[in-house]
Amino acid sequence: MKVAIIGASGFIGTEILKEALGRGHEVTAIVRNPSKITITDPHLTVKEGDVSNEATVASLVAGNDAVISAYNSHDTDTYVKAIQAIINGVKKAGIKRLLVVSGAGSLEVAPGLQLLDTPEFPAEWKGGASATREAFRVLQADKDLEWTALSPAAMIAPGERTGKFRLGKDQLLTDSNNKSSISTADYAIAMIDELEKPQHIRARFTVAY
Repeated sequence: MKVAIIGASGFIGTEILKEALGRGHEVTAIVRNPSKITITDPHLTVKEGDVSNEATVASLVAGNDAVISAYNSHDTDTYVKAIQAIINGVKKAGIKRLLVVSGAGSLEVAPGLQLLDTPEFPAEWKGGASATREAFRVLQADKDLEWTALSPAAMIAPGERTGKFRLGKDQLLTDSNNKSSISTADYAIAMIDELEKPQHIRARFTVAY
């Protein structure tokens, strides 16, 4: 499959890039700084680009079967502008499938209560979580694309690629110790699994141990 990955040099995007290449997909990595892509692969093309403009996005992703956005910003206005440009650009390029790295903050911990709105949510994470939640709302409003959003567990960090995890939908997944975690490598597996065999069209799902 031909897939464009926006933000392929980032914290999560790097692992998604590795996973996609490892499975033999033809990948176009779209990044602000190409020097951050240190992987070399015959199936990899690196493009520099600003995804805040939909015409630019359309040009960058043209010719692909699907687009994965691992774009990230802690500023809500910047993030919302970018996700709208990505949605519109993907449409302009004639691509139907868009997968988006979302956040855990908008997952429910109780009926009607999202993780971001709990008293325990760390103040230093609120900016990024709020931005991600607003971007997800923009995505939810789209009725044309075959979009999917994947929210990680509450804690996502570099770690082992185990291939053993649970999937959920809109509720935060926790283990027997009430912890919610996933490695970036296993998150990437879940994302590329969804790319290859779509199970969550116009829906959000989550992954955790």
